[in-house]
Amino acid sequence: MTTILVENEWLNAFLLFLIYLSASVVLLYIGKLIFKAVKSKIAVTHELITKDNLAFSFGYVGYFAGLILAVGSAVYGASFGLISDLIDMAIYGVLAIVLLNLSSLIMDKITLRRFSVWKEITEDQNVGMGLIEAANYFSAGLIIFGAITGESGNVAFGIYTAIAYWALGQVLILVTAWLYNKITNYDVHAEIEKDNAAAGLGFAAALIAIANLIRNGLMGDFASWNETLLEVAYEAGIGLVFLPIIRTLVDKILLPGRSLSDEIARQDKPNVGAALVEAIGYIGGSVLIVWCI
Repeated sequence: MTTILVENEWLNAFLLFLIYLSASVVLLYIGKLIFKAVKSKIAVTHELITKDNLAFSFGYVGYFAGLILAVGSAVYGASFGLISDLIDMAIYGVLAIVLLNLSSLIMDKITLRRFSVWKEITEDQNVGMGLIEAANYFSAGLIIFGAITGESGNVAFGIYTAIAYWALGQVLILVTAWLYNKITNYDVHAEIEKDNAAAGLGFAAALIAIANLIRNGLMGDFASWNETLLEVAYEAGIGLVFLPIIRTLVDKILLPGRSLSDEIARQDKPNVGAALVEAIGYIGGSVLIVWCI
């Protein structure tokens, strides 16, 4: 349904663009306010400017990257008329912001419960932890994007399915974290706590890779619970199976004669370059899987 504000087609399209863009900026600002409210003990300007805290910068930028995806989920898709679109943007946009912040809480209290995520970022300036938190926000944004863009036309039911699919995504992220810890041959939590940026980078990439597959499985109009759940299980399952395979390929093909685990966790200076190769293996593999499915 095309909303007509003025008779000129091009001017009408431009005015609608400005309205939707302005509504998106308002949602981003609300997301910023909610971040500050949730992280009320953190002085954002102090961390960014006074301390030059790179770890915080990664986490903060990651939040806005995830926020753009989350807010984008409320903008993306067919138009049902200006008023209806703005109402949907308000409802789904605020829901997406809340889910994004809940994802951070789950990372702090469950996935990496052995230490305080934001203490590591603010007090220890742990770059590896900052990378993981950035990836966690971005991954949550991907999952929320898939969950909300794949909702049905009914708003009440759409909220219900979006929350359910987001929760499913969080469970799969937890499974990924558990599996990653098993295939690395070193204690990921311990390495992160030791401020190992290389270990954090590899783990962060694994989260993004799986989240991208979950997003792809959730995309599209809602048909039935069974159909969507099977699609997500299929794509995430492929990702979980290929996670150790990709790591082995990186180890044997891209880093011949070297042990990836040794390069990342068993030398005095962790090899961030090796972790970057591992990271592109996971994310590139995820993209290729999506294209091939």
